[in-house]
Order: sequence, then structure tokens, then C-alpha cells
Amino acid sequence: MIVEVFPVGALQVNCVVLGCPTSRKAVVIDPGADIQKIEAVLSKQNLTVELILNTHGHFDHIGANAALKKLTAAPLLIHRDDVNLLQLASAQASAYGVSAEDSPLPDTELSGGETLEFGEQSLDVLHTPGHSPGCVCFYREGLLVSGDTLFAGSVGRTDLPGGNHQQLLQSIQQQLAGLPPQTRVLPGHGPLSTIEQELKYNPFLAG
Repeated sequence: MIVEVFPVGALQVNCVVLGCPTSRKAVVIDPGADIQKIEAVLSKQNLTVELILNTHGHFDHIGANAALKKLTAAPLLIHRDDVNLLQLASAQASAYGVSAEDSPLPDTELSGGETLEFGEQSLDVLHTPGHSPGCVCFYREGLLVSGDTLFAGSVGRTDLPGGNHQQLLQSIQQQLAGLPPQTRVLPGHGPLSTIEQELKYNPFLAG
């Protein structure tokens, strides 16, 4: 599978592009900003966007939803519990002294447990609330896009509206800790990791 991970926006969100090498169909996960950068990656790999996916609804992860949807006409998917955040992006961003465009409403609301297909590839949707009520991770064998649920050496903040620290840790233990140890973790911010690395060394999980 084609995997491209690159930071976008003022908060350096890891935008993830996953592509099917046979069909050249792709998904874009968390297009937070910098539509030109996203477009350049798609063009370089000769990919056609099948789905636009959000791990959750915070402004730094959804700021280029509208621009990418306009560019590709691809359907937008987010968990139903974060739909209310999509049209609050500009207000959220202003609190951080930056700007973001409100997102269109989703074409499909996720609930967790779905399998999303693009070309010959697929992703399973794991509902992992805690950072926000509608946080999800996207998983296929060997690869986890963890959004702001799990970071290298840390976990998502839970002091924002709808956050719940105990729920976040429970989500990680129930949904992520049992994945194969060598599963690569592509978090919403910062360096990549593996499940094995996090279970051993992440102070929120180790021991």
C-alpha cells in the first residue's frame, strides 16, 4: 500500500494519504490545512481520492475538508458523535490565533466497526472516544492511523469539551493494545511508532 504522512497547518497535524498501488485509488485522512501540499502528494503518486476521512472533528484535523471536497468531489466521513464540531472549525481556530474553514457536513456518519474499501485496500474503523466523543482510528493489518488517541510516548489531551481521560485509556486498552506488536502507529501529531513501542515505553500505558 502507498503510505504518505506529512505535517499540515499551524499545529502540524499528520495528514495521511493511503493509496492502492493497483487502482491508484486513495483515502486522505485528516486534511487539516495546506490543500496545495495535499494536492501535490496526490499528483506525485497519481492517486484519485475515493474517501476523505476524519479521525475526529477538531479544527486542526478538518480545516481543508471543504477545499479537498471541492477539488475531488470525494465523500466525507466522520464519526456521528463529532459531526457537531465540523462547522465550529473557524471558531475553534480563532481561539488559537489561527484560521480554519468550517467543514461541510459528512456524506456518511461512522459509528465504528465499518470496513472502508478503496481499490484493493481496506481500513477498519475503530471507535476510540476519549480525546473527543467521536474519535476513531483506522486500521489495516500492519498499520494504525491513531489520530489524537495515541501518540509516540503520549496520549491525546482530554481537557477539551467532550474529553474524558479514563475513557481514552479504556479505548486504547480495549481497541489498540491487542493489535499485533509490530503494527506501525501513524499518530495525529509527531513521530511514528509501533504498538510494541508504546506498550513498553509510553508512560500512560507501560506496566
